[in-house]
Amino acid sequence: MMEFVLPAYHAPDFTQPALAGAPDVKVERAQMDGVAPEGYHSTSMYPEYFKLNGQWRLAEESRMDCSVLLRSDGRLDVVEMRNIKKGDLVLLGRTEQGEEGIYVHDSGFVQETGKKDVFAFRTGRSRETAYSRDYDELYPLLQHEREHGNIVWVMGPACAFDSDSRTAMQRLIENGFVSGLLAGNALATHDLEAGYLKTALGQNIYTQQPHYNGHYNHLDTINEVRKCGSIPRFIEEKQISDGIIYACAKKGVPFVLTSSIRDDGPLPEVYADSYEGQSAMRALVRHATTVICLATQLHTIATGNMTPSFRVVNGAIRPVYLYVVDISEFVVNKLKDRGSLSSVGMITNVQDFVVNVARGVGVYHSDH
Repeated sequence: MMEFVLPAYHAPDFTQPALAGAPDVKVERAQMDGVAPEGYHSTSMYPEYFKLNGQWRLAEESRMDCSVLLRSDGRLDVVEMRNIKKGDLVLLGRTEQGEEGIYVHDSGFVQETGKKDVFAFRTGRSRETAYSRDYDELYPLLQHEREHGNIVWVMGPACAFDSDSRTAMQRLIENGFVSGLLAGNALATHDLEAGYLKTALGQNIYTQQPHYNGHYNHLDTINEVRKCGSIPRFIEEKQISDGIIYACAKKGVPFVLTSSIRDDGPLPEVYADSYEGQSAMRALVRHATTVICLATQLHTIATGNMTPSFRVVNGAIRPVYLYVVDISEFVVNKLKDRGSLSSVGMITNVQDFVVNVARGVGVYHSDH
């Protein structure tokens, strides 16, 4: 297995004339709750520095499309526009190279890789891309992050449709490779259905054979969970002993389930309010140093937009690794279109991906 080494962060050179002579950033008080002043600055995924009282300071907990507030204790606080309060000091400026006391540093982790051709084949990612090296780099990264980082998984229901991938994910959770889980009602519903009735959407999770009246199975599962009052109570009362949500409950791994307009039920733990759900997602993502998104387009884009390219850990700046895995090229490439330029895309079946990862880190051997 390759040895994993965190890349060094190269801070901006603030002695450069353009930055040394830059003005302090302008601030203005908000006049209404939830409304930023004219000319407000909106953040990116990159490290951003703001000049205050002649000193360049990093906004440490940044994320995309948010406003920056100067708190009374001098702290730079990055918040969603809806969370601005009347009287808050909001930083202003639309330029990014120091002209208004704002510097966006997009090359802190850029490594020199030698000469590159202007014209070359297969520089993008497609269904023809080989991902062997990506797997080889991912395994040692996960081993490192288990000991030193925080790994958040964003999962669609496809992972619960297959016996092997469901068991492989359970093993990853039980062995410390999952620090948090973001998903919707469907992932939890079909995983619990598999533990309760051994089906997902009415199909046997191993043979894929449909059961008679199987289209009721996920609804019956939701109904029973709601009758029990909570997912942990359902697991206990129905003696569920396997699966993704079971492993999270057993290991105390936090999960956030956010709603969709088409949800069945939903399960009791699902956030019905989108903004409450978004805030709960952010609470998990703010600790993440690696994020792995599997076959869930909207959750992937949402998580990518709230995940910065860096994290400050024990005073040091390190990268955040973001993997997007989907059978669809559109979904994998969509995150790059949204501005999350640090993501690694893998166009592959997510069930195979989960099994490969579990095997690669040595926690899973299929019985089939």
